Amino acid sequence: MSTAFQPLDLAGTKLPNRIVMSPMTRSRAYDTVPTPVMAEYYAQRASAGLIITEGIQPSAVGQGYTHTPGLHTEEQIEAWRGVTDAVHAAGGRIFAQLMHAGRIGHPSLLPGDLHPVSASAVRAEGKVFTGSEMLDLVTPFELSHADIEATIADFAAAARNAVEAGFDGIELHGANGYLLHQFLADNTNLRDDEWGGSVENRTRFVVEVVRAVSEAIGAHRVGLRISPANQYNDIAEESHHELYPALVDAINPIGLAYLHIAEADARALTLKLRERFSGTLILNPFTPDGVTGPDHLELLDDGTADALSFGALFLANPDLPARLATGAPFNTPDPSTFFGGTEKGYIDYPALATASA
Repeated sequence: MSTAFQPLDLAGTKLPNRIVMSPMTRSRAYDTVPTPVMAEYYAQRASAGLIITEGIQPSAVGQGYTHTPGLHTEEQIEAWRGVTDAVHAAGGRIFAQLMHAGRIGHPSLLPGDLHPVSASAVRAEGKVFTGSEMLDLVTPFELSHADIEATIADFAAAARNAVEAGFDGIELHGANGYLLHQFLADNTNLRDDEWGGSVENRTRFVVEVVRAVSEAIGAHRVGLRISPANQYNDIAEESHHELYPALVDAINPIGLAYLHIAEADARALTLKLRERFSGTLILNPFTPDGVTGPDHLELLDDGTADALSFGALFLANPDLPARLATGAPFNTPDPSTFFGGTEKGYIDYPALATASA
């Protein structure tokens, strides 16, 4: 039997297999509040060893896209409880991914006079959909020291809210060019204070967020996602070979549940971090010409990672572990329904029994 279908102890959270549902933005949380349809969507995929939710903003200013959910109001907490109850009733385990978009967003998406923020006032090249049109990304406000401390507190509060809402843990999104990544990257962090400049200073914000969240809910409930050398959202990291080992060394003593690597074309660095990190490693492998699929299970058998996260295939195949185990065919994902819309392309992908019938 492949290692993929063996159980895994994730710092106390018992996973029945090592097939992880990757976080995927679906933009169906209208008014930033989870819906009953979202509960059905996640519950359908409860056979995953672990579900990691779509990115959830820890504060109002952290929103970067239309119809993404939050975890900073009582209404949101109560709505997420409906999701976690549904997943647990179906036998699953679910972590909330906390994602602050930082400079990726637009003032029209934010309430009141809020404005996107970042490590430095550096605008990202690109556009964002605001609900009615595509607009250029704006120059963010640079976070002051007091703002940074408040943002760290927002992450800790959102983590506590996640536990209150019934989540088994949380994942911090330090990848893909969002706020935590913006503090790490050379081209987005131009600061010359204790939050920028040297490798140690550029990792400081991520480390302090990790520490604050771990103190709030316990490190055994916390994971961190990173994407070394990923250029998504106009990121440039010339120092990634030095920076990420230093980051791993800094978080190792905290004792996180896992490190989740969204891999760019840097397998040598993945292996270096694998050797360096003292806990469980979840890998979303580099797939330039396709998606994570059956062929990647060998990365578990050869010890490259402890668990694998699957994105598009899990979106389209709610019973993905069973299909991987039996060699069954896969439903084909429909990209036109990935973001926003109705139940179509969301909860109507058939499971094996349904397809057979």
